Amino acid sequence: MKKIFKIFAFLFLGLNFSVAQQTDSTQAISDDFDFSIKPMSKKGQVFIFWGWNRAGFTNSDIHFEGNGYNFTLENVVAHDRPSDVSWAYVDPGQMSTPQFNFRLGYFIKDHLALVVGTDHMKYVMDQEQTARFKGNISDPVYAAMVQNGEVDLRDSNFLTFEHTDGLNYVNAGLEKYKPVLSREKIDIMWSYGAGAGVLFPKSNIKLFGNERSDRFHVAGFGLDARANINVILWNHWMARVEGKVGYINMPDIKTTLNNKPDKASQDFFFGQVNFGIGYTFDTHKI
Repeated sequence: MKKIFKIFAFLFLGLNFSVAQQTDSTQAISDDFDFSIKPMSKKGQVFIFWGWNRAGFTNSDIHFEGNGYNFTLENVVAHDRPSDVSWAYVDPGQMSTPQFNFRLGYFIKDHLALVVGTDHMKYVMDQEQTARFKGNISDPVYAAMVQNGEVDLRDSNFLTFEHTDGLNYVNAGLEKYKPVLSREKIDIMWSYGAGAGVLFPKSNIKLFGNERSDRFHVAGFGLDARANINVILWNHWMARVEGKVGYINMPDIKTTLNNKPDKASQDFFFGQVNFGIGYTFDTHKI
């Protein structure tokens, strides 16, 4: 997990530092480009993107409250769950099964795009761990599972907890695009930006033997910073690799299927690398 965040920090900060040190040379390159015909540079241009991701999450405290219990599990470990390589990645009927990313971008002015999209990550609490426990449980069966202020989560009768359908971060952001290379049939652009959005997870949670909660619900919000590199072929087809870091806060995670007030809350930082393909065009030519 630490290695993932070090890589993100190095890529994101390194790109910006490099640009800051080479402003004059970048400007000289930009002056030589004819942006009136170059992709991903002029007001009115659009791009659409579909890709796949790997994600990592910091440990988090998860608070549970409801009828007969109010407690926190501290420093809980979780990981993503990428799908095995299969036709699901390209089958239109199954493309939303893997961890995927969707983007729709519109250049509101030269070099600046408004980008909306969805990051479909998967968050799975590790069962093979022991977590610190603070709080109280009235049911003697589950209260007895707390030993010396800790709970062994290998006993799934106490809790299974995941956002696997998934940890859906629906977001909008602004991205600044800069040229790296321009040739007759290939252009390379890089960008940096930031965004914000809502968390709309379908959380799969089973607590104390209750019926599994599995429904979409607006649970909280997220913030992010991102940087990406784009290779555009023949002015239209694009390949993209993006790094993203951010913060997620979900104060209202549903833990039961009924309308009881039972809920969980957690917040954590995340890192993500995504890659995929897309298409860009100029709306002025439609």
